[in-house]
Amino acid sequence: MPERKLITLNIAHGRGLSFYQGFHSPNGIRKQLERINKLLDRFHPDIVCLQEVDESSHWNGHINLLEEIQNKESLPYSYLGVHNRRDGAKKLAYGNAILSRYPIREAVTVPFGKNQLGEKGFLFARIEFPEGMVSVVNLHLDFRSRVKRLAQVEQVIRFLHDELSMPGDPLLHRPIVCGDFNARATLRRDAVAQLFGYMKSHHEYALHPEKARSFPAHSPMKCIDFIFLPEPMKCHACQTIRSYVSDHRPVFMRFEIPEPIDRGTAPIAPVE
Repeated sequence: MPERKLITLNIAHGRGLSFYQGFHSPNGIRKQLERINKLLDRFHPDIVCLQEVDESSHWNGHINLLEEIQNKESLPYSYLGVHNRRDGAKKLAYGNAILSRYPIREAVTVPFGKNQLGEKGFLFARIEFPEGMVSVVNLHLDFRSRVKRLAQVEQVIRFLHDELSMPGDPLLHRPIVCGDFNARATLRRDAVAQLFGYMKSHHEYALHPEKARSFPAHSPMKCIDFIFLPEPMKCHACQTIRSYVSDHRPVFMRFEIPEPIDRGTAPIAPVE
């Protein structure tokens, strides 16, 4: 079986290590995005799940960050799911994004609420690998409130309930779930543990990385960025990458996708 590679990274709106948004020139933002592009070229991922990706926001010069990052030769398919949108003089439009080596056949964006600033959400996608169709959830949870994170995880669980309960191809109905959880796995009454408990009650899932730390990037103290990998997929290795392209360190996984049990319906056109 070929080895596949996945990276999940909160790109912090292209501001690098800074914790403050709005004090960076468009030229400075583009330099940070070029660093992210080079990092992706270095690791050759098949899937990249990104959080805090702007489509058009006033605080970074209305640059479409995904278009700047994407290398269309190695990652020709992409989708940006905007879950925070505000019109007016200080326009905001940002969310989660996926870059892929293979066609994205379906994509659904789910905001957790209706706030015009700081709203989080998740992106659900189906990607057609040579081994079969693979489902992916790319999420970003609230960073301030444990209560909000738990409520957001409940929304993810409700969305996934039908997927995890369906018979047939496990690649299609057991999604990889990854992203910025803003919570540690060791906290029993927080988002990671709650979601992991639910998913383990339906199918075998493994949580990665096991020991690495992802935040803050310059001197990481904790891991808040994770990948939930379902069986029968197998993880070969998972680590955080020592990098300063964001205030988060990327999580990088090498894994194996088995041959599908059932390829399901005929392929549909890629998402535009």
